[in-house]
Amino acid sequence: MRLKRLAFFLVAILAGIGLGLLVGWEIAPVRYTDSGPHTLRQDYRTDFVLMVSEVYTEQGDLAMALAQLVFLGGDSPAALVQEAIAYAQEVGYSPDDLARMLVLADDLGKLNLEGR
Repeated sequence: MRLKRLAFFLVAILAGIGLGLLVGWEIAPVRYTDSGPHTLRQDYRTDFVLMVSEVYTEQGDLAMALAQLVFLGGDSPAALVQEAIAYAQEVGYSPDDLARMLVLADDLGKLNLEGR
């Protein structure tokens, strides 16, 4: 009796897994639409800006940093960096991280002034 019960339990588990995979992959899979980088939450956008600013501080390539910020989307890269700095200050990012983002913001600001 106990072996029969165990066999039924294992068959039920395997059937449930199989049915779940069938429904999730074939019958009703998730379809993502309009899910580009512009849809990220503010904390993830801030982390992205921080990563860009870290690479910028190491390499000094403003054109590459600008291209990466444009990829993230939004109004303007400078505004995106300013929003990230404000959020980072609000949640308590480290002073080193804030300094890196401020350097990027300053250099983007200089670029905007020279472009006029």
